Amino acid sequence: MKLIIQIPCYNEETTLPRTLADLPRKIDGIDSIEILIIDDGSTDNTVKVARELGVNYIVSFPQNKGLAKVFNSGIDACLKLGADIIVNTDADNQYCGDDIEKLIHPIIKGDAEIVIGDRNTGEIEHFSWIKKKLQRYGSWVVRHLSDTDIPDATSGFRAFSREAALQMNVVTRFTYTLETIIQAGKKNLAVSHVPIRTNEKLRESKLFKSNWQYIKRSVSTILRIYTMYEPFKMFSYIGGGFFLAGFLIGLRFLFYYLFVSGAGHIQSLILAAVLLIVGFQIFVIGLLADIIGSNRQLIENILYRIRKIESAGTADKKSKQKETGGKD
Repeated sequence: MKLIIQIPCYNEETTLPRTLADLPRKIDGIDSIEILIIDDGSTDNTVKVARELGVNYIVSFPQNKGLAKVFNSGIDACLKLGADIIVNTDADNQYCGDDIEKLIHPIIKGDAEIVIGDRNTGEIEHFSWIKKKLQRYGSWVVRHLSDTDIPDATSGFRAFSREAALQMNVVTRFTYTLETIIQAGKKNLAVSHVPIRTNEKLRESKLFKSNWQYIKRSVSTILRIYTMYEPFKMFSYIGGGFFLAGFLIGLRFLFYYLFVSGAGHIQSLILAAVLLIVGFQIFVIGLLADIIGSNRQLIENILYRIRKIESAGTADKKSKQKETGGKD
């Protein structure tokens, strides 16, 4: 069984050595452990440091693409390299490398397809009070939307089986953490979590500059992904709100018309009619979005099959080249 540890990097020449030194070299049940670096347009010596430290594979982008794009590219590369299990970790040495064995254990046993490390964010000293609350509330929202029980939704320390990785399709540009959990829940993948340790803080987050930016982009990501997988339900909630408001205002008009003044309050009647029409239109949009969602599922199934065939073919070719000393 082959494990590939992928590490997204952006200007990590100072922290990468400590991260690599912390990674395990041998794990029971794993035949080989390899490391993949995805360089997201670094302007420092990240790639040079990675080569000097003996990293097995390096994927480089000429300019910064963002964490979600980097993660997706790393998953594709790992699949083509024949990985049976893929572990994603950060280059800032936030996560304890020794916990990788604990992280992949449920996958080796066949109990899970995706395992996410639980940092117990409430106990992390360098997290501010507001950040702890945001992490806790955000994870609660993701749990309810994805029908999973993940306590730390934003943890980047996670493991994927080959089958689970083949089904991941990250479409947002901000981060993969929330999207992959919602996707996994909607695709009925077996998602689990294990407690992990964290190391001392080496640098500030490069993903967002403020809590407000983090909230804004996270909410946008959650709404977009949930709407993608539950379009009819999402539009029904919105349309139902408009329809209910119109219905109640219409009742108010009828009450005044029948029991009070008999005439007047025409503004309420117009507003009620507008809200009822808008609510109905949103409901119809939900039906159309649900039909489009069915097409998306078919496309995802086709993409899954293509990626499976493509990755299997690439892995077989590399294996043959290795056996013949790199000659076809």
